[in-house]
Amino acid sequence: MKENILSFTSEELKSVFKQKYNQPSYRAVQVFGWLYKDISSFDEMQNVPKKLRENLTRDFFNGQMGIFQSHRSHDGTEKFLLKCQDDNIIEAVKMEYHHGTSVCISTQVGCEMGCIFCASGREGLVRNLSAGEMIGQILAIQKHAKKRISNIVLMGAGEPLQNFKEVQKFLELVHDPKGLNVGYRHITLSTCGLVPEIYNLAELNLPITLAISLHSPSDIERSRIMPINRKYPLKDLIYACLAYTKKTKRRITFEYALIKGKNDTIADAEALIKLIKPVSGHVNLIPINTTDTKLQAPDLQWVQNFNEFLNSHGQNATIRRNMGSDINAACGQLRWQYLKKSE
Repeated sequence: MKENILSFTSEELKSVFKQKYNQPSYRAVQVFGWLYKDISSFDEMQNVPKKLRENLTRDFFNGQMGIFQSHRSHDGTEKFLLKCQDDNIIEAVKMEYHHGTSVCISTQVGCEMGCIFCASGREGLVRNLSAGEMIGQILAIQKHAKKRISNIVLMGAGEPLQNFKEVQKFLELVHDPKGLNVGYRHITLSTCGLVPEIYNLAELNLPITLAISLHSPSDIERSRIMPINRKYPLKDLIYACLAYTKKTKRRITFEYALIKGKNDTIADAEALIKLIKPVSGHVNLIPINTTDTKLQAPDLQWVQNFNEFLNSHGQNATIRRNMGSDINAACGQLRWQYLKKSE
């Protein structure tokens, strides 16, 4: 069975080339560099010997994904369905900002976390994505957009820390100067709160941004919204966040999706301030995207009031710009619609 060559680091390729093909390490470096250029086959690697290209074609596939569907919003946001080698469909989103082009990628096919506002987990978890499949999403979008991707968010379908080993490898690959060369400070990883893995991530001591999907300062309500809270309650999560900031010296972002009637009262705001005060993190308020779950966002004025209350009481907070609402850009929406139509 062929392997995805995008899942191999340059050092791993050097070892493979030496042991399998009796090729010097510089050949692996050449091939590694070609993988991140706009090529569709190994035959396009012009300075690589023909025999080696034939061996690579026999043993590997190049991992660049095809875009199955694309939808463009009036605000420039683009949502993509991409097809994996095994025909599984995954999602990614491209967003344009003044500071550059960002992509939000998936780390799993589906999800088993069961957050009530998210469409990603409605079909459950199918499998983890490989590091190469994560890289493949970025390369496909970069090719489509004809511009360099400068910022990466691991906040698409799936729980990144449940796929810890492959995500760790992805971070190494995407940061490699010979590859996509994206700085760690331009990468954000979002988790629903897998406490042991937060400690493990801290030990890597990478200067990425960690985003915690919090969404309620109450264990009772958060457990309703996010079942993972039943396993790792808020007290344990905050301790892990404290350990993370102590180790990495990086400020954590707390994602807070405002849901009308669930977590949007002034009492919730007061409890939120008290909960995260020891961590000194930033709150990113997200008026929830309306989906067929019937959950609704508070009106814009109340979102602004909630934000002003946090800031006036010493908690730094901002309201996230709503992007791609007309193309189902919330996690899992487009894939869910595709799966339903395919039944």
